[in-house]
Amino acid sequence: MGSIGQMETDYDVLIIGAGLSGIYSIYRMRELGVKARVLEAGSGEGGTWYWNKYPGCRFDSESYSYHFTFSQEVLDEWDWTEHFSPQPETLKYAQFITDKFDLRRDMQFNTKVKTAHWQNDKTQWLLTDSNGKQYSSRFLITAMGILNDPTFPNIPGVEDFKGESFHTSRWPSQWSVEGKRVGIIGTGATAIQIIPEIAKLPLKSLTVFQRTANWAAPLRNTKIEAEEMTELRRRYPEIMKMCSDSPAGFCYAMDTRKTMEVPEAERLAFWEDLYSQRGFAKWFGAFADHLTDREANKAFSDFNAAKIRQRVDDPAVAEKLVPKSHGFGTRRVPLETNYFDVYNKPNVRLVDYTADSPIERVSANGIVLASGEEIELDLIIYATGFDAVTGALLRGIDLRGIDGKTLNDTWEDGVKTYLGLFVKGFPNMAMIMGPHQAFGNIPRSIEFAVDSVGRFIKHCMENGIMRAEATEERVEYWTDHVITNGEGQLSNEIDSWLTGVNHNVKGKTKRFPVRYTGPGPLYRKTVNDVADRGWEDLSLSK
Repeated sequence: MGSIGQMETDYDVLIIGAGLSGIYSIYRMRELGVKARVLEAGSGEGGTWYWNKYPGCRFDSESYSYHFTFSQEVLDEWDWTEHFSPQPETLKYAQFITDKFDLRRDMQFNTKVKTAHWQNDKTQWLLTDSNGKQYSSRFLITAMGILNDPTFPNIPGVEDFKGESFHTSRWPSQWSVEGKRVGIIGTGATAIQIIPEIAKLPLKSLTVFQRTANWAAPLRNTKIEAEEMTELRRRYPEIMKMCSDSPAGFCYAMDTRKTMEVPEAERLAFWEDLYSQRGFAKWFGAFADHLTDREANKAFSDFNAAKIRQRVDDPAVAEKLVPKSHGFGTRRVPLETNYFDVYNKPNVRLVDYTADSPIERVSANGIVLASGEEIELDLIIYATGFDAVTGALLRGIDLRGIDGKTLNDTWEDGVKTYLGLFVKGFPNMAMIMGPHQAFGNIPRSIEFAVDSVGRFIKHCMENGIMRAEATEERVEYWTDHVITNGEGQLSNEIDSWLTGVNHNVKGKTKRFPVRYTGPGPLYRKTVNDVADRGWEDLSLSK
C-alpha cells in the first residue's frame, strides 16, 4: 500500500506494546503494506504473559477459546496441553506466532515510551523513549493492555520493610520461601492462584492479608491429550461461533429462565451441575438474571457461599472468606484450585484486615495492625493488582493531544471515547483494548479491535486522509450509550476495577463505566456499521 504523507515521518504507524494486541497489530499492519514498528518496554514479546511469571499463573478461559483465528495454519499447528494454559505455555504461543510470521524484525524491545505528543503543525505523532530517542509516525496505536500498570497498597511504610518484597507482576527469577515467614497482601484473582501454590512449599508460615473477600469458583483444569486436541481442533468453528454469539466472548450461553421461577429443587440441581463443570460455566452459564435481579443474585450467592463453608474447617475463617460487600458475579470471578482448602493448613493464617483489625503500617520487620499486633515476616508479596484499563494510558505514559492537552485532563470528569477506539483531541490515535470497548475473553476482543483499527488505517491510506479525529457529538453519543447499557447491571453498583475504582490509586474512588457492558455482538455490529460507512462519523481531512 505504501506510505502517505506530506510531512516526512519515520513510520506510518507506531504501536506501543508487544503483548497479544501488539503482536496482532503489527501482523495486520504488515498485511496493509505500511511501515510500522512496535516499541516494547520488556526484553521480549508476550505482554501480560511476559511480565507475570508467578507460581500458578494461568488464564481461566479455555485454551481453545483463548487464541487468535486469523491464521488457519496456526490453528492447525498449535497444540494446547491443558484446558487452561499455564503462563509458560501461553508465552510460547505468543512467541510461536511472532516466529511464524517473522514479526520480531518489526519489534524494538527494551524501549520504554515516556512521551507521545501530537504535533499539530506536522500532522504526526512524536514519541520519546526513556533514553531520549524520538520516533515519528502518522498513526499511533496504543496496545499496552488492560492489566499492565502494577499498584502497591495505599499503606504507610511499604519502603521501610527490611526483608524481601516484590509485586506479583515482577516476580524475581531467583526466589525461595523455604523456612520463611511469608505474607501476601491481596485476595484477588492473582493471589487466589498464588496462595495454594506457595502453601505447598516448605515455608514456615503464610499469612494472607485480605481487604475484600472475593467469590471464586473451581477451575477444574486437566491435561489435553493428543486425541482430545484433535477433536477440539475439529470443533474450532463450533467453539468460535459460541464465543462470537455470547455476550462476553466465552464458549458458554446463559440460561434465559428466571431464577426464581425455576422450582427450587430443579434450580439447585442446575447449579450443582454448573459447579461440577470446568471454567466460567459457573458465571456465564448460569441464569442470566443473576447479574441484574437482586433476589436471583442473592439466591445464587447463598449457593456459592455454602460451597465455601463446606470446604473450610473453621467456621469463623469460612465466614471471613464469604464476600459480604457484593454478590456472586458482580465483580470478576476468579477461578481457583484448592484456594479455600488451603486455609485448613495449620501454618496458614487469614487476617481480614477490615474485620479483624486494619493494617496500620508496614514496619521494618513485618506488618503492624491497628490492634497493636506486629506480624513478623521475612517476605512480603504484594498481590495488589493493577491500575486497570486506563492506568497504562494515564500513568504509564505522558500522552498529549491537540494543544498539548493531556489525556488525564481530557478524562478528568470520566472516560469519554468513541467506540472505545478513538478520543476527541487525539487525532490519528486508536486504542486496542481501550476503555469503552467490549471485552471478556481477551483474544476475541483483541482480534476484533485490531481488525477494526486495520480497516480504519486502510481507509485513511487509500483515500489520502491525513487526519482523523473523533467528534464531540459522537463521543457524547457513545459515552451515553455505554452508560445506558450498564443500567440495571448489579456489577455497576460495586467498587471494582471494572467500574474504574482502585483505592490504591489517587483519584480513582468514583465509579464510572470503563468498559462497554452491552453484549459483544451488538458492539461488533455497531463498529462494523461505522466502518462500512467509511468512518464518516469521524472528522476526516485530507
